[in-house]
Amino acid sequence: MSKRTLVIGASENPERYSYKAIHSLIQHGHEVLAIGARSGSTAGISWGNELTEWNTEIDTVTLYVGPKNQAVYYDNILKLQPKRVIFNPGTENPEWMETLQKNGIEVLPACTLVLLSIGAY
Repeated sequence: MSKRTLVIGASENPERYSYKAIHSLIQHGHEVLAIGARSGSTAGISWGNELTEWNTEIDTVTLYVGPKNQAVYYDNILKLQPKRVIFNPGTENPEWMETLQKNGIEVLPACTLVLLSIGAY
């Protein structure tokens, strides 16, 4: 089943995990939306850096920005009410994770690429 996924921290750099995740999500049949520090595109997915672009139903948000850069997204993620937020390695943020859970959003400290590769996404 396709899960519309918002990748936060998108990059055009093939060495970045967000770049690899966008490709893998598409290969696994998921619809991808993205936002990055700068506008860009990869695998046919274009993104900007404007928070106001998110006005659609999102199943999963997958984070590729560290805790110190996450606060700018808090309000928008809460408004989106995704089913879950994946905290990829290095993005774990206990206070934000607790806030999400209190708002009925599943928190998953995991690697999107691993979840996809083992069929657990």
